[in-house]
Amino acid sequence: MAVLSGPAATAQPIFYYDLGSPSCYLVAEQIMSGLSVAPEWEPVLGEQIGATEPDPDRESLQRLVHEHGMQPLRWPAQWPPDTRTAMLAATYAKRVGRAVAFSLASFRQAFAGGQDLGSENTVLIAAAACEMHPAAVLKGIGLRSVGAALDHAGARALGAGVSSLPAIQIGNRVFEGDHSIERAADALIVSR
Repeated sequence: MAVLSGPAATAQPIFYYDLGSPSCYLVAEQIMSGLSVAPEWEPVLGEQIGATEPDPDRESLQRLVHEHGMQPLRWPAQWPPDTRTAMLAATYAKRVGRAVAFSLASFRQAFAGGQDLGSENTVLIAAAACEMHPAAVLKGIGLRSVGAALDHAGARALGAGVSSLPAIQIGNRVFEGDHSIERAADALIVSR
């Protein structure tokens, strides 16, 4: 079991994710209850850090979904999805304090509802689910500062050593993959 002490033990975890990743969806649905400290949600374009899932193992993911008592996966017809608009909206949502709600709504639209995150309508439905006004979201998506923040998030992930998504950073350690929550939770345990 990994045990952190000192400043790393009290650092807020950072959850790096891409809305187009079914593995990120699985971790997102469990992370708030799986860690003893609420993480910062950091949207990152997987392609920016070289972490894309062009052909995920659907059977394995479906088994994991079943094991966790989640709704069966419904795959969007458009695969892999073009998530840039959705990720800009997630970055904007983070700015206005709605990153978790918007991201979960988007993941559910894509992987529980089978909707295409490349569609502006799908993004706006997810935004409406967490009380974000469509006009504000569309304006936010178009802001240069939001695009720069998304690019900065990718650089931040790379700088932390993230090479695949989902990833959870605690202090200077990064835990990646479907079982990142368990390993990160272990790392948060502080010996007394």
